[in-house]
Amino acid sequence: MGIQERIKDIELELSRTQKNKATTTHIGMLKGQLARLRTQLMMPAPGSEGGGGGGGFAVAKSGDGRVALIGFPSVGKSSLLNAVTDTNSETAAYEFTTLTCIPGNIVINDTKIQMLDLPGIIEGASSGKGRGREVIAVAPPADPLVMGLVAA
Repeated sequence: MGIQERIKDIELELSRTQKNKATTTHIGMLKGQLARLRTQLMMPAPGSEGGGGGGGFAVAKSGDGRVALIGFPSVGKSSLLNAVTDTNSETAAYEFTTLTCIPGNIVINDTKIQMLDLPGIIEGASSGKGRGREVIAVAPPADPLVMGLVAA
């Protein structure tokens, strides 16, 4: 039985289970199993394509706020980070120069703000294409999200 079938079975059991004081523990255990299975479903299988060794995206939060720079490849996210912080995020004339999350700090009116330069997202990012899930997962904890687009 695959992960998706197990998820469907647990969801079916959850829908059939009455919600009362006697079943709260059982429902909690089912929800925990469901969360673990969904996490496994999001992770690439060992030995599959796209599982290769880039750096991680988890960055410790520092300062009073966090801004995530997200957008398509080659829209100027790294250039913006380099311009407003003292961080040196590599820029080049080809797409996907930034392969990991690059943090930088800026101080405005005694307020320290952390800026995160994220790799470019492409069509299909929500399904994991181009490490899209990892990139998208970093964005929600950010206070504001700055989306970079190129007007053509």
